[in-house]
Formats: sequence, C-alpha cells, structure tokens
Amino acid sequence: QVQLVESGGGLVQAGGSLRLSCAASGRSFSSYAMGWFRQAPGKEREFVGNVNWSGTTTYYTDSVKGRFTISRDNAKNTVYLQMNSLKPEDTAVYYCAAKALTTSRLESAYDYWGQGTQVTVSS
Repeated sequence: QVQLVESGGGLVQAGGSLRLSCAASGRSFSSYAMGWFRQAPGKEREFVGNVNWSGTTTYYTDSVKGRFTISRDNAKNTVYLQMNSLKPEDTAVYYCAAKALTTSRLESAYDYWGQGTQVTVSS
C-alpha cells in the first residue's frame, strides 16, 4: 500500500515556474514507477509524464516537453515535477500516481493516486 500526497501548487503568472512534490509513504517506494497527470476544468484527466523506479528514464507528453522535468529522490520517498515557462493552458489539478514495475502512460495502469494539487497560471 502506498499513500501519496502532492504539494507545491499555487497561482503563478504565465512564464513562471512551480515545483510540485509528491511524498509517498508505505513500503518499497523505490520499486514503483511514478506518473504525473493533470485535469483541467471540464476536461478529462490527461497524462503529463512519468519516471521509472530509479529515476534514470523519463517520458513526457508533447505539450510539456522541454518545459517540465520529473525527478525523484528515493531516499526521501518523493517525486518532483518541475514546471517552467508555464502557460495558461497548464492550469489544472495535478496528480501523482504510482504503479509497480514498469512505467505507463495509461491512467488505468496506476494503482495509487494522490489527492491532487491545483496549479493556476494567469495570463
């Protein structure tokens, strides 16, 4: 069982930066692949990016490539989402999620979810 808690969301102007954190409790955090998803108002939740168990491999959806970076610190049981050059269209509730073994872009593949943190980007 893994419990996930996101933090770091807030209001930022376009072009600004935020770093989201996702703190995990429970056993064997380092054995889980982690994903970030987001849900904008009136839209379905979408994949943002993921990182493998060791932090050596990441993958991003096209709309955030070059602007967002995912990293993890297994000693701190935490995964991060660094968001730079933010745009109004990045406004959403951001969720972290965990799954055993390999990474995935599919929401349905993840077993554990955080409660989400709101990111609002003003123009």
